[in-house]
Amino acid sequence: MIPVLVVDDEPMVCAHLRTILGSADDIEVVAQAGDGAEAVEAVIRHRPRVVLMDLRMPGVDGLTAIARITALPEPPAVVALTTFDADTYVIRALRAGAAGFLVKSTPPQDLIGLVRVAADGHTVLSPSAARRLVALSADGRERGEDARRRIAGLTERERDVLACLGEGLSNADIATRLHLAEATVKSYVSRMLVKLDCANRTQAGLLAHEAGLVARQ
Repeated sequence: MIPVLVVDDEPMVCAHLRTILGSADDIEVVAQAGDGAEAVEAVIRHRPRVVLMDLRMPGVDGLTAIARITALPEPPAVVALTTFDADTYVIRALRAGAAGFLVKSTPPQDLIGLVRVAADGHTVLSPSAARRLVALSADGRERGEDARRRIAGLTERERDVLACLGEGLSNADIATRLHLAEATVKSYVSRMLVKLDCANRTQAGLLAHEAGLVARQ
């Protein structure tokens, strides 16, 4: 079972998400919270694998909660919930350590599938959405320069792997594209996260976009 924590200050949204996720045989909503402070306590108490986190809440907001949760030992995957897929608030959540984001209007079956993806440690962020978010970032040029400085010490192969993360590819997909063993790709990814000071694959993928490693479409 995949234990999930739902965080939103709107009880109707929590009820809606509970209903959808509860229809899946392998997902269990173990708790819900109405603000960020409750969310952090619920993570410690219930140990979910995935947290669906609303960003705009009174009291302790989603951004603060994401930073606190991802700083915990063995943190769950935190997926930001937003109303619009081009919400510039989301990019701050990704930089705070979120594993990706979902639009609240995501169809039920897609939502279930994406929760499973997050539970497996993969990015819940489409490349097109990443490009839009980077483009909307108010400090885009400065971020781009910083990103290029951060990746300057990577080898050519590491840059190839990082670009693939920017496309949202899994380790298996990267291995096929670059003709590497999947275990080798996993080693590259783990090493790069440390080198680049990225909390997860999503942050690394976002960095790839900011550095211009991912082709625009």
